[in-house]
Amino acid sequence: MAFTCATGKHRRPSRMQRTTVRAAGVAALATTGVMATVASTPAFAAEPTPEQTGLIPVVTAGEAVVEQLDDQVAVQKQAAFEEAARQAAAKKAVEEREARVRAAREVERKRLNTFVIPITGSYVSTGYQASSSLWSSGSHTGIDFHAASGTTVHAVGSGTVVEAGWGGAYGNQVVIRMHDGTYTQYGHLSSIEVSVGQQVTPGQRIGLSGATGNVTGPHLHFEARTTPEYGSDMDPVAYLRNHGVNV
Repeated sequence: MAFTCATGKHRRPSRMQRTTVRAAGVAALATTGVMATVASTPAFAAEPTPEQTGLIPVVTAGEAVVEQLDDQVAVQKQAAFEEAARQAAAKKAVEEREARVRAAREVERKRLNTFVIPITGSYVSTGYQASSSLWSSGSHTGIDFHAASGTTVHAVGSGTVVEAGWGGAYGNQVVIRMHDGTYTQYGHLSSIEVSVGQQVTPGQRIGLSGATGNVTGPHLHFEARTTPEYGSDMDPVAYLRNHGVNV
């Protein structure tokens, strides 16, 4: 005997049925809150943007601060470098200036310690201690330099004028106390161009040669002395040579 199933033959649900069931299932999930849970999981939910999390603004602000700090460090380093360079330049300038001052002082010291011949390009026409009735002492107390009247007479070294004027037999004369404590005398001048108390330097013009006083012709009478007074004379040639003058 054949039996017939009450439910009939098993068949695949139609497309419409499947759609209806799926819709019903989704509705059920939504009703129970399962849909919301699923949507919140990483597998289903859309990943939040950086703008939503605030990550990019924070990172950007941090980078800006770092860049600002880097800029400040760079500025400070540059300022420190420039200050060091300025100080080095200032120190070098001071050292160079001091070196120039020292060099100038050395040049001046050498110049002031230099001795020169009293008549440029001249020669000794009458020697020291030559005998003659022309001199009251019977001998020449200095040396005579050949010179026409009006020839420039130079101070042989640096010193201070202690006499400038008429000197009797010496005519117009100048006496200078030298820096080493000795004295030099210049006689028979036609004119005097310095005054008592004046400081003179080597080679400075102090007057012009002439024929004033007890003379037979124009020339320069030159003496080296230990004091400003007559009778304290010493060999003028040796004196000048000891000071580096070729006579």
